[in-house]
Amino acid sequence: MKKDLSNDQVIHVRQEDGIEYLQFRRLLEYKDLTHCFTLKGKENINYISVVKNEYFPKLCQHLEIDSKKLVQIEKQVHGDLVKEVYNYREIYTNMDGLMTNQKEIALGLRFADCTPIYIYDPVKKVVANIHSGWRGTVKKIGKRAIERIQEVYGSNPKDIICCIGPCIKECHFEVEDDVKILFEKAFAKESAIWKECIQMTKIIEGKQKYTINTTKLMIEMLEQAGVRQENIVDSGICTACHVEQIHSHRVEKGKSGRNMALIMLK
Repeated sequence: MKKDLSNDQVIHVRQEDGIEYLQFRRLLEYKDLTHCFTLKGKENINYISVVKNEYFPKLCQHLEIDSKKLVQIEKQVHGDLVKEVYNYREIYTNMDGLMTNQKEIALGLRFADCTPIYIYDPVKKVVANIHSGWRGTVKKIGKRAIERIQEVYGSNPKDIICCIGPCIKECHFEVEDDVKILFEKAFAKESAIWKECIQMTKIIEGKQKYTINTTKLMIEMLEQAGVRQENIVDSGICTACHVEQIHSHRVEKGKSGRNMALIMLK
């Protein structure tokens, strides 16, 4: 049996039909909410297209989700656009975040190393699902998502809970000067910790390599947006370190499947 990925922040759920997923202990405290982050499971399940995925109805059954009311983003583009959802029949594309205050509309995004952000306001009863690759982090989509929830639903950031799902961590997120410079330009003026989040590693063929702690930058970004430190939860799981159980675009050299992050108000 593969490793149990449960830790202080998440639980690893294994179903008899082969479905496996993670859930945040913090979000499980709320009975009006369901969510998950899917794993490969025994069958190397790939959620890159749920329309053709035989396991998706099983997943929905476990989570008490109506699969017909799933809202996805047809094309996730590594930007900072976050859109409100009122009707599950609408088509959403060329964006990276969805939010809703409508019950029984499931928000589903796809991941393979990029950062999933589950957002929940238990006061205004709003959820959001955010896809933040390194480009999205540079564009500060996490901060933008909190701003949009305030604008559209009148949320108070102090009430908002943000859970950061499995993503590539600094141990595997190695880049060169071109990417390092983009992070420096984005965070140097307003971040107190950006220097410690970018570390030089080695030189290969005359090119300097760096590792970047995008999770730490995301946490600081959310705090700057007004989210309380105690309301920000990091899964602590690196996708690249657990490629046997989680799809990783970088480790699998662009040939990975996709994990799915789901969140829904009941």
